[in-house]
Amino acid sequence: MTALITLSHGSRHPGAAAGVDRLTRAAARDVGINYFLSAHLEFTEPNLAGAANSLASLGVEEAVVVPLLFTSGYHQRVDVPNAVSVAEDSSGLRLKLAPGLGTGEEMARVLARRMLKAHPDEHCILYAVGSSDPCANIAVEKLATRVADLTGHSTSVAFATRGGREAIAAQATGYRHVRVLPLFVTAGLLLDLLSDSPGHIDPPLGEDLAEIVAARFQVGARTHARQLLKNGI
Repeated sequence: MTALITLSHGSRHPGAAAGVDRLTRAAARDVGINYFLSAHLEFTEPNLAGAANSLASLGVEEAVVVPLLFTSGYHQRVDVPNAVSVAEDSSGLRLKLAPGLGTGEEMARVLARRMLKAHPDEHCILYAVGSSDPCANIAVEKLATRVADLTGHSTSVAFATRGGREAIAAQATGYRHVRVLPLFVTAGLLLDLLSDSPGHIDPPLGEDLAEIVAARFQVGARTHARQLLKNGI
């Protein structure tokens, strides 16, 4: 049996873990599996090793790990592979690391569906955490451009770590209607900071991401199965 483990960054926000759990449950339901858990890189338990050990105690032998990360920043490139290695050694599970959520066409369509509820003249501000990696920030900007292509709405990007509320206020100037789309999986302290920002603040993406997580799981499970056959396991 192949289990699903979602791996979030983790948050000090009291509602964050429950939101990740709901997303994980929805994705598992989409692919029809009974064994699944959420794990977190920091701030929240269980970590990946803890989740892997819990599944191993239930007789699970392998799992696909889907990082709930949007860009290929440091966490995706370094922290996630390290966590997978530690979890494999600790639990004995065979773990297949799937791609993260990404900023590709699937994500653009998730965000575009949110804009179906928008006023025809509404300006869309995509609100992301921001990264020290310029390539990660550029990927978010390209995502915003694609959302504009799909919806016909003007778009811009604000980063929580590079201006945050002030950036949103500045970008909202000149528009009668503004909608902020958070590039957040679940509730977060950086998202709470927008409570008094101009415009409509959408909730985090949450279970809207279930289809992407399910697709990542299925690709990971197929790749893992082919590798096992190749190795004669």
